[in-house]
Amino acid sequence: MEAVFTRWPHVIVQFEDFQSKWAFKLLQRYRNTYRMFNDDVQGTAGVAIAGLLGAVRAQGRPMIDFPKQKIVVAGAGSAGIGVLNAARKTMARMLGNNESAFESARSQFWVVDAKGLITEERQNIDPEALPFARKIKEANRQGLREGASLVEVVREVKPDVLLGLSAVGGLFSNEVLEAFKGSTSTRPAIFAMSNPTKNAECTPEEAFSIVGDNIIFASGSPFNDVDLGNGHVGHCNQGNNMYLFPGIGLGTLLSGARIVSDGMLQAAAECLAAYMTEDEVLQGIIYPSTSRIRNITEQVAAAVVKEAIKEDLAEGYREMDARELQKLNELNTTKWI
Repeated sequence: MEAVFTRWPHVIVQFEDFQSKWAFKLLQRYRNTYRMFNDDVQGTAGVAIAGLLGAVRAQGRPMIDFPKQKIVVAGAGSAGIGVLNAARKTMARMLGNNESAFESARSQFWVVDAKGLITEERQNIDPEALPFARKIKEANRQGLREGASLVEVVREVKPDVLLGLSAVGGLFSNEVLEAFKGSTSTRPAIFAMSNPTKNAECTPEEAFSIVGDNIIFASGSPFNDVDLGNGHVGHCNQGNNMYLFPGIGLGTLLSGARIVSDGMLQAAAECLAAYMTEDEVLQGIIYPSTSRIRNITEQVAAAVVKEAIKEDLAEGYREMDARELQKLNELNTTKWI
């Protein structure tokens, strides 16, 4: 990293495909020193957050209601923990960004890995997963225990969202999807985010046929929309990292930000979530067509620049210093991107 930034001082380094045990360690080691981000951890998280916020909008509710969502997460690898951390921070920011807000946000997540529900009784727990381990009293009140199966957790929690980042194809079995029919949400959401296609937790056909026509469905892999009959379509939303990482990179470059902050990543995710019209989200469309990727990238970059300026991280780009950047921002950032 030192050699790269010595040679190219304005470069942005994107980390990709590092194993979990290295991904977080390297991210924490370098993110406050160098202009870098990990796309698997932060890009995946941002796209997932945008989808989760879109799912709230699809219920006819404002994004600020996100902290009320109960979310069961299947998978505690780098992608899963990355999404959990980002979702918790998003909820906490909406709740006031203080200690009680973080604690309140933590209680909205139930995390299941290969050994079942993660609680404080888990032996040799991964330090990254520790903040999301359920207190045993909380689990018991819900009728659950350490290591409870995904089916049990879904049945008892009745979540608004079932989020898969497990890389285990078919994990959302018929039994799990049947249990999810008990969701207390007016419009439950299934995110089968693992890819490639063979690793998807379920297919859209399985989700719509078992849980019902009213769900929101998103995946990490490309699937065709589902014909529900009577002219109705079950939309399959692909949560692809390409929606965010070009805009994050461009916005960081143009702002001259010293680092890629949580706030800049959050701004990118919220920009993507707000990109869809009200009509589109009510139809169950929470991600835009990739044919609009250049415009999306422009919008995301503008949001990242604005946040960098707001956090006093922007140092300008080429001949443009931070003061000129501030003036342009006050006019309309998208005009000069």
